[in-house]
Amino acid sequence: MPISDIGSVKTVVTLLIALWALFWVVLPQPAWAAIAQSDRVPLTLDLLQARVKTPTQSEGVRTIDLRRMVIDLRPENASFRDQFYGLLQTQLQKPGSPLSLDLSYSLIQGDFAISKLGLRTPLYGQALSPIFSPLELAQLQRDRRRLSQLSKLSQSLLVAPNLGSQAAPLQITVLRGPLKLVQTRFNGIAEFANTFFLDRLEAQGAIFAQTAEWSQTRFGQPVSFAGASFSREVRFRNSIFFAKAEFGQSDFQADATFQGSEFQTTATFNQALFQKTANFTRVQWQGNADFAQAHWLDQAIFTKDLFSQLLFLTDATFEQAATFREAQFNRPVNLRGVSILSRADFGYAGFARGAYLNVAGLKFDPDRAKILGNPGQIGRVLSVPTLQGNENLLRNLVRNFRLLEQIPDANQVEYTAERLRLRELRQALFGINLNTASEARLVQLGFSNRQAAAIVQRRTQTAFRSIAELLNLEGVDLATYINVRDRVTATEPASPVSWVLDALHCLGLTLVLLLTRDGTNFWLTFGVGLVTIAYFGGLFWLVDRWRRRIPKPILPNLSETIWVTSSFSILMLTGFAAIFRTSDEPWLTIACLAIVNIPIPALLLFFLFKQGRYHDLMDVSYFEEEGTLRQLRIVIGRLPILPRYPMFRERYMPLLWDRRWNWLNYYDFSFNNLLKFGFNDIRLRDQHLPGLVSTLAWYQWSLGILYIALMLWTLSRTIPGLNLLIYFK
Repeated sequence: MPISDIGSVKTVVTLLIALWALFWVVLPQPAWAAIAQSDRVPLTLDLLQARVKTPTQSEGVRTIDLRRMVIDLRPENASFRDQFYGLLQTQLQKPGSPLSLDLSYSLIQGDFAISKLGLRTPLYGQALSPIFSPLELAQLQRDRRRLSQLSKLSQSLLVAPNLGSQAAPLQITVLRGPLKLVQTRFNGIAEFANTFFLDRLEAQGAIFAQTAEWSQTRFGQPVSFAGASFSREVRFRNSIFFAKAEFGQSDFQADATFQGSEFQTTATFNQALFQKTANFTRVQWQGNADFAQAHWLDQAIFTKDLFSQLLFLTDATFEQAATFREAQFNRPVNLRGVSILSRADFGYAGFARGAYLNVAGLKFDPDRAKILGNPGQIGRVLSVPTLQGNENLLRNLVRNFRLLEQIPDANQVEYTAERLRLRELRQALFGINLNTASEARLVQLGFSNRQAAAIVQRRTQTAFRSIAELLNLEGVDLATYINVRDRVTATEPASPVSWVLDALHCLGLTLVLLLTRDGTNFWLTFGVGLVTIAYFGGLFWLVDRWRRRIPKPILPNLSETIWVTSSFSILMLTGFAAIFRTSDEPWLTIACLAIVNIPIPALLLFFLFKQGRYHDLMDVSYFEEEGTLRQLRIVIGRLPILPRYPMFRERYMPLLWDRRWNWLNYYDFSFNNLLKFGFNDIRLRDQHLPGLVSTLAWYQWSLGILYIALMLWTLSRTIPGLNLLIYFK
């Protein structure tokens, strides 16, 4: 062949290929689908009769096989449509073992109504068809009583009474056998409302081009819409799923309504796409609700829902508002890795004991997105397992609540961050360091010999920077990691000085958290102060009034003892009540108070009473009050002991022991000494005063300096106006 002819042939072939490619690109989507489904055959009346008369066996069930068919149910094909429903209904309602209907991979043109295939059954009453088996009757009875009550209520409220006739009882369509709709395409309206599916429903990959109506439908067995596509509105209003419901990877291109539905076991919507409003109002989730990696392009409404089990929203994305107002959560909610681009509203939501929001890895910008909730409540239910990797999130949460002027919630988030920081400090101080522990110590900790050898080999190459790197080692499984993660650390070896500094930091942070909740609770700080005032007031009374028994007793009388004991008990109980109501760990708070208040004063009193008191002015009080004034005064710069200047002493007189109200002066002195604020200026005398008594007063005075700092810090973080001046100046 000449070269010119070969070139001409190549040109023609190239032109044909280009035209073929252009044909596939320009061809509209319906034609694409028609060519792609070239194996579908039109369903004729003869073919339908043959398939109905000779069911096949599929998974042990007799099945009417209508797969890969083009089923024309349009109005212009009314004759075939009527015979289609009639033949199938007659066969499906026969007594005996139920038949399965398989419409997988078929194309249904026109509207499809399941009510023309199933058996019509009353909602209530005893008129049930004799074709039902005992198991089927039990499934029907599960919902009949509630339906009866609801229908009677709706009739009494909405339907005018007719004395001349009695309204016919409401009915429901029952489909006994399995229904398979795998990758079935419905070009018309799909009407499945008011139906009870006694057996399983398989609709994986089904395509609903028009409205899909599933309202008031009951699913007695597992149902799967995995990968289904809903091009128009889909409604599952007031439906009940008695078994597992699978909607994973489904595509809801229009509004999706599940309002008033009930999922009695696990419901899965993982990787589902909601392009329009998703309405889950008043839904009851009796099992786990899985929305992991779901994506909402429009509103997600979960108002007044009941979540009895776990709610998974892991790595989900909310581009518009997500509303959980008045929802009830009985178990934890997993919001790990969720992206909030607009607003998440948990207003008036209820959280049972042990329920919380796990927000680890939550991604949102407080300048554009908001997390809303009841002031003083939402901050308490936010939980983060570790500080590492969540520092920026916690800062964003604090900024979010401060912008909303929800100061208690912002303080609560900061308190959570400091608790996590304390746990990290404790783990760094007392945990086993993966970079320094011997192989035998690692085995004792819980690693196998092989795992310990792998850890030692790894750290010779590169030091561990995080305990999470254990999961990258071959042979270290998740169970082992969970078992040891709270007892190990991965840091550089610390020097003795650094260890001591970290220990002091840990001790100080522990005291701040136990005594003030990181400055977030005034009443806890008040309770701590009240206990301290009562305790030292009682000690000062004991030291001053209980001098000796022999040779000449210097003791308080019975009346004064009763008054002091009663007032001491009341003040202590009030302080303890405030601590128990506000502290997360009240017993640890009380233990902390005991460590600070008891050892040193107890030691001073032991030596004081052991050595006895032999000095002048034994029958005169150690405490003196200024006699020229009685007024409320701030004594922040006053010291607890009188100066030696004689002219200054003339203004002070000893307390009167013979007065019935004298015991109040000891609490007044304790109040002054701790808070630097009181009604009378009471001080210790500077003459003939045992050094142990002055040491006790000076010890409380020193504690008072620290307590005032904590009190002012707490007030600055709990008074909204003062907070605004501090954080937005």
